Amino acid sequence: MTEEPVAGTRRNIDGVERVFYDGYWIKYYAPPADTLNAKRQLITALTRRLFNHVEHGINIPGARLKEARRAYEAESDPGLKRVKGAMLAGSLFNRATDIITKLVEIQALGVEIASDNGLLRECGRCLQEALSLGRLVLHRSGEEGIDELWGEPLHAFSIPVETFFESRYIKIASTLRDIDRLGEAIIEHFQGDADFAGLEPLVRGVTEAARQKTETLQTDDRIFEVWPAFVVASESLLKFRPVMRAAGSLEYGRLQEEGLRLIAQGQAIISDIARARTPMPKTTREYIERLGAYRCKFRQEARR
Repeated sequence: MTEEPVAGTRRNIDGVERVFYDGYWIKYYAPPADTLNAKRQLITALTRRLFNHVEHGINIPGARLKEARRAYEAESDPGLKRVKGAMLAGSLFNRATDIITKLVEIQALGVEIASDNGLLRECGRCLQEALSLGRLVLHRSGEEGIDELWGEPLHAFSIPVETFFESRYIKIASTLRDIDRLGEAIIEHFQGDADFAGLEPLVRGVTEAARQKTETLQTDDRIFEVWPAFVVASESLLKFRPVMRAAGSLEYGRLQEEGLRLIAQGQAIISDIARARTPMPKTTREYIERLGAYRCKFRQEARR
């Protein structure tokens, strides 16, 4: 039996340097030098990525932090307070990015910024408070929050850049595992039904493209091949239609339509996870439970 490589092992595979974590060989990107400017670029990119995946309306400028805090602290309605807390979290993130951006500009003038600088400490406090409020923020799908995304800028700020990159590979491996888990669940719950013959290769095409999308940075030229491949694979899956039975009941036809909706939901969840490069455990678990409930209903109707 071949022994599994140690986590962090790097190897050239088919001309691509990859690093091994949790059962996956993931495309490797060399981390930048651990400088204040590198952290600024990293935190800015992570903040932009965060707002790209969470609910609309919370990207509040850091300059409006006092207003956002007043609105949150004065609110008593639970629903409104959640949203206002999400807006406060957004403003805190932007304030942290503003601070570190200006510090890099000052550093570029030749001014040395010590690690115990007061503004750096304020930046860390803003990120820490934003992280504590991150539980109030939902993914754009409305399914659940993505706590991992809220913690990343704080981690990037507080640990060496190289260590941060290593932690990202661990999360990417978890993301790849959820993508595979979702794909296998779809295949398993529709397998054996002649009406859905031909579905499996379409699902596998989506999961393979999603894995490549997950491991590929937007700055990589390969993204111009990887993203179109994922879009086309997803479109092919969404165009799938089951074989219609001539003597099928109205209920049977309704269940086929429900199955198609479930397949579309699965594709959407895989897309959300691949784009965020972060697992969504609650969404994944609840979706697989829906697949199981559907499978029972479909089999009962098919036996009639």
